[in-house]
Amino acid sequence: MNSTEFDVDVAVVGAGPTGLALACELRLAGVTCRVLERRADEPNITRAFAVHARTLELLDARDMADQLVSQGIVVQEVQPAPGSFLDLRPLATRYPMVLIIAQSGTERMLEQRAKELGAEIVRDAEVVGLRQDGAGVTLDIEGGRSVRARYVVGTDGAHSKVRDLIGVDFVGKQYETHIILADVMLSRPPQETLFGATGPKGLVLFVPFGDGWFRAIIWDRQREDVPLDEPVTLTELQESFRRIAGDDCGMQEPRWRTRFLSEHRQARHYGVGRVFLAGDAAHVHSPVGGQGMNTGIGDAFNLGWKLAKAVREGDQSVLDSYETERHPVGRSVLQLTDALFRLVLSRSELGVKARQAVIRVALKLGPVRRRLRERLSGIGIRYDRPPGAHPWVGRRMPDLSTSEGRLYEVMREGGEWLVCKEGYEDPGRRLIVPDSAMRPRAVRVRPDGYVSWATD
Repeated sequence: MNSTEFDVDVAVVGAGPTGLALACELRLAGVTCRVLERRADEPNITRAFAVHARTLELLDARDMADQLVSQGIVVQEVQPAPGSFLDLRPLATRYPMVLIIAQSGTERMLEQRAKELGAEIVRDAEVVGLRQDGAGVTLDIEGGRSVRARYVVGTDGAHSKVRDLIGVDFVGKQYETHIILADVMLSRPPQETLFGATGPKGLVLFVPFGDGWFRAIIWDRQREDVPLDEPVTLTELQESFRRIAGDDCGMQEPRWRTRFLSEHRQARHYGVGRVFLAGDAAHVHSPVGGQGMNTGIGDAFNLGWKLAKAVREGDQSVLDSYETERHPVGRSVLQLTDALFRLVLSRSELGVKARQAVIRVALKLGPVRRRLRERLSGIGIRYDRPPGAHPWVGRRMPDLSTSEGRLYEVMREGGEWLVCKEGYEDPGRRLIVPDSAMRPRAVRVRPDGYVSWATD
């Protein structure tokens, strides 16, 4: 089909962090894209607040990480269970941390970059219909408009319209435990970066955004059966913190609040034909561990270069690996967050105490600490390699010093790179590293920072 019959190469439905990161990747690779967002205005609320190490590495490979770090709060020690602490400093990365920053700040940065790269972002554009054929996809927009694209990606959240329109099941369950979230100012801010308490009465936590606002997270055993549609009041927030933590830190009227039941679901498939799912449209889980936005941005980096290759070369086979690689990652994240959720928010007080005691003992073991650090941070994510492939294939490429500078700085140009030792000849774009930097003689690094080929 002639290119003039398409409005755009890729239509992205949803302008959250996943959709905006995908738009950046597509435009960096020279692919036209249009982001369709049903919201008429930019949001003034924030749900996610944690950016993990692997996500920061991916953003570093696009020259955005340091900008984000300068706006947030760095945390290098986390508490996976009461009384147990996990030090992130041993992570072999430039960013051994969790960065605390409002999701809206991450979105603004990604949207600015997407626009600089030439992405078109259309607001007040709600998708109401979808039709696909062998050549492309037509999206119907409320109000009688339509968009014709070669490919469509649904990044439109847990209640994804795109997922419904392509008939993909969202498999999983809803937790029974009520959780309250609110954004508040405090007249007596705590000295601790992350102030919280847990016990027989429940769990509370304050997460600072760095601009005077705090995210209040509450699980109150006395209030967990309150109807979801009952408004969250300042009095309820204050009383829960006083009852569980002994202090509300001078909490003031919230700018935003919600009462919800967390879900644990994953799309059965991440794509049907020329339509794909990413971010919360593909997987949702409890907020414990702060994995949601990070997993979605990982989806975007994985899918972006593959869509670009399919558009440029007309070969869709590369797109098959998107679900093959990312579905297991999503499943692993659901398993991790479910375990953490049950550890700290179970209805069984005795069960919680037993599991917390187990993890305190387990975290005294070096291999357990290392594995948990890698899983929480995303550093340990690797993709299955084909039979007979080199052991480095599918693994995250470390940020080595090369003949042209730090690898992740060089990668900001986009595309694939050959990283090799002195003397290895190849007609492609070569980066030379010292003999001691890596075991293989040469590796090819994908645009998303994973190894696609290696040789000794």
